Amino acid sequence: MTSINLDGKIAIVTGSNAGIGKAIALLLAAHGAKVGVNCLRNVAQGEETVAEIRAAGGEAILVQADVTDTAQIVRLVQEVERAFGGTVDILVNNAGHLVQRAANAEMTEELYARIMDVNLKSTVFMCKSVLSGMRAKGYGRIINMSSVAAHNGGGPGSSVYAASKAAVTAYSKGLAKEVAAGGITVNLVSPGFIGQTMFHATFTTDSARQATVQGIPLQREGTPEDVAGAVLYLASDLASYLTGETIEVNGGMMMR
Repeated sequence: MTSINLDGKIAIVTGSNAGIGKAIALLLAAHGAKVGVNCLRNVAQGEETVAEIRAAGGEAILVQADVTDTAQIVRLVQEVERAFGGTVDILVNNAGHLVQRAANAEMTEELYARIMDVNLKSTVFMCKSVLSGMRAKGYGRIINMSSVAAHNGGGPGSSVYAASKAAVTAYSKGLAKEVAAGGITVNLVSPGFIGQTMFHATFTTDSARQATVQGIPLQREGTPEDVAGAVLYLASDLASYLTGETIEVNGGMMMR
């Protein structure tokens, strides 16, 4: 029986200083992966994530980098590969953000660009940065992050965010076809209402949170660990015949 063993695999998880990204980094490391932890600003949180991995016997480094900047993306990948002595096997494009709720009548070009850059551009160019190494070894696991918003348009003031996540989904399907012959899989995880994250702490009121939970068949918020479990599966050999697919982690709030 195939078990989940990531010993010797090199992983990068973008936006992994806290929340969902941190849970993913911890779980991949717990199964043997050497993890490149990434943060944009909160270095202290990133260092804490690395410390937790190392305390549990795993290997990790922190690289502060803005994944909307292509030069910093290249540096991020180079630093991780240099630290661990090999090329990236597993890429989890977790970094993403609503940025700000805004009705379309209030949308500016600057806000539009920020939303699209952090969600779509970061995913596209992180993927580009690891593909040569994956092709050279004939192996790779890319997991991109979509959202239930990609299917239903999102909540108030989040139509551009929803569009950016729908674009990530479509891009990932196209990339999956492009790289499949090279032994590389590309899949998506699409979280629904996941608590314990800055996203909902920032953008969701308590009343909206309670109303949302009431509409979830499993009757609870998701946790970062719920999302991490789906990512671990996709990063493992258990999912070796799965590509271009989306795992919906939403407690049944949207079934497809």
